Amino acid sequence: MSSDREGQKIVQQLIGANEPLTGHVARPPYRSALIAGAGAWVLYVLTLAPTTAFWDTSEYITTAHIVGIPHPPGNPLFVFLGRVWSLLLAPLGLPVAVRINLLAATTSAAATGFLYLVAYRVLTPFLEKKLIVARIGAGASALIGATAFSVWNQSNVNEKVYTLSVLIIAAISWLAIRWHDNKQELGSERYLLWTVFLLAIGSTNHPMSLLPAPALVVFLLVSGPQKLITRSFLGRAVVLGILGLSFNFVLPIRAALDPVVNEGDPSCESVIAAAGSIYGSVLPGSLRRVLPLPECPLLADNLARVQYQTPPVTERKAPLTAQLEMYLQYFDWQWSRGADASETPSPARLPFTVLFFALGCGGLWAVWRSDRAIFSYVFVLVGTLSFALVVYLNFRYGYSLAPQISDPALHEVRERDYFYVAGFLIWGILAGVGLAWTWHIIAGIRPGPRRYLASSPILLVAAIPLVLNWSWASRAGDYVARDWAFDLLASVEPYGVLFTNGDNDTFPLWYLQEVEGIRQDVTVIVGQYLFTDWYPKQLKQLSDPLNQRPFDPTFAPGLYEDPGFPLWSITSMTDEQMGSVGSTQLAEPLTLPFPQIAVTYPAGTVLQRGQQLALRIIHDSIGERPIFFSAAGGMLSELGMERWGVRHGLATKLEFRSLDEEQPARLVQGTASWGGFWFDLPRSLRLYQDVYQFRGLIGRPIWQDRATLNIPLQYYALAGQLADVGRAAGEDEELVAKLARDAAGFQVVAQGGVRGIPGT
Repeated sequence: MSSDREGQKIVQQLIGANEPLTGHVARPPYRSALIAGAGAWVLYVLTLAPTTAFWDTSEYITTAHIVGIPHPPGNPLFVFLGRVWSLLLAPLGLPVAVRINLLAATTSAAATGFLYLVAYRVLTPFLEKKLIVARIGAGASALIGATAFSVWNQSNVNEKVYTLSVLIIAAISWLAIRWHDNKQELGSERYLLWTVFLLAIGSTNHPMSLLPAPALVVFLLVSGPQKLITRSFLGRAVVLGILGLSFNFVLPIRAALDPVVNEGDPSCESVIAAAGSIYGSVLPGSLRRVLPLPECPLLADNLARVQYQTPPVTERKAPLTAQLEMYLQYFDWQWSRGADASETPSPARLPFTVLFFALGCGGLWAVWRSDRAIFSYVFVLVGTLSFALVVYLNFRYGYSLAPQISDPALHEVRERDYFYVAGFLIWGILAGVGLAWTWHIIAGIRPGPRRYLASSPILLVAAIPLVLNWSWASRAGDYVARDWAFDLLASVEPYGVLFTNGDNDTFPLWYLQEVEGIRQDVTVIVGQYLFTDWYPKQLKQLSDPLNQRPFDPTFAPGLYEDPGFPLWSITSMTDEQMGSVGSTQLAEPLTLPFPQIAVTYPAGTVLQRGQQLALRIIHDSIGERPIFFSAAGGMLSELGMERWGVRHGLATKLEFRSLDEEQPARLVQGTASWGGFWFDLPRSLRLYQDVYQFRGLIGRPIWQDRATLNIPLQYYALAGQLADVGRAAGEDEELVAKLARDAAGFQVVAQGGVRGIPGT
């Protein structure tokens, strides 16, 4: 009976007390934190992508390798660190893509190590006599945080620059707590000065790095900022802020050197103008008007991401309720993504979602009980990384949500869970703290020398995300993006012009050309970028005969003959002429002459800037360079030229010819059931059988990213269409049957994979 009363007393003390716990602040276990971070790193390496991946992965690997400039805001800190990191790992003989992917794994694992220290600091007031229990509890926190789905999935490939920002957020959190615990000591302000520098230099990686700022302000107010309001401290903070922001000078310096990837071209005429744009960008608009600074327009637009024309948060792209629903969808993924293949919130995942939400709330309660000042920081940080971020990001309807909204333009083009990766990591850490606190309560109910050991099976809860997320988070053995790029470039004849439509048929091509050095002779044109002022000028410069890169005849011997070096650029327009092109509506019919035919656009046709520039490039290049499109739709369809499209494997070549005359024997038209496309059958079969690579595609168990299912779908369509036209042309029945079997295999993957089809 006395044992029961003692246990009840412990529970009441832990749950019912209103005052924070006091006690000795244990020395930080840096060795244990290193082990926790190393454990996360090993996990990420085991599931590491062996090459590039879709979306922004190829863009960031490429720009890190060539010290280029990715899309706004340019991410100079990442590009610089990525290049240095890659050079340091070069002696190991690892491919460039693996080196940059390891940067994501390392930064994320280091963030886990810092947050292990935070969890340990929160738990020690409960467990000052059982520090080994605090270490185990912090380890459980690290395990849950590191294996949250989006955290894991972003840590084994460098898809974004966010893992570096997550590391900065974690380091700032630990430094703030170190200042709080040592603020009475001489020189303790150095911890906060480091946070100022990390915030400033982190912003040159991505604005996500600034998200701890509101929590820091509240934390300082609660903890007591009196000793910091001094001229010395504020002066040093300003100097460190200026120094950190100065990393943005990398952008105009590098842009002036014309790297192959130079998005936004943030060049400046003077250092003073660059400084005005860099430091003026952090000033409020009212202050900028009072203190006008010299400005570099291209750099200012790049830093402000003007290219994306983002509306103010007061103009909601979708109702806030729909945006919160999207966030809850992604929260539902974090702890048991593999419990159900469906993207939408699932009854199979619901118990785990509720469990880890409750554990995270328990973790917040434990922080409240441990230290009120630290609680203020953690609570505001969690709110900033969740609700406040939902409001600020102002997304459209979720990619896989709101099916009643049928207009794709009102939906996001892909799932956006990666924007919340820092918040999911922090919540995972809190869930681990809540789990350790629950373990402590249960152990206190039945006091005894082995009470913690007896109740330790509850810690197995920490392994749930590890088990249920592995198959969905892992990128091991995934070569599809790289092979897709290889196959698409291989489809283009020497010195061809290839029009692409977006990220996934563009960035992997950049990677293959600039990192692996394959088919650099092809001029890749991103149709969307033709609407900008800077991109057409860069294309003309890159395709100038003085800069044109040669075709490598050793590529796929016997596939292509070298036609000789192009004699002129892809267009004869001057920079001024390209800059003056705008959208127009034709007042009368417009006829454009091309070899053998003329294309007429009727009166009333609206030709956008990008379409007009594409037409001019085709007109100026058609006699010197073959013209290809990555899809039969997109720009080819917008220009009304799909009638003259001939499929060369995955790509479509523009072949102006009379459609009323008998077609060459090499051209075969498929049946209407397969789209009725014209194929260059000998070339397409040679590409498919002897050149193309699609490792790990047929028979793939799970296609994790549903927004890129069009990739296996294109392989399915290609194999099926080749079987169709091969049958019509009298090709060998065994070959036709193999193509049909391949099409069936691709079709399964295009539905989500053998184990990834919802409902299976």
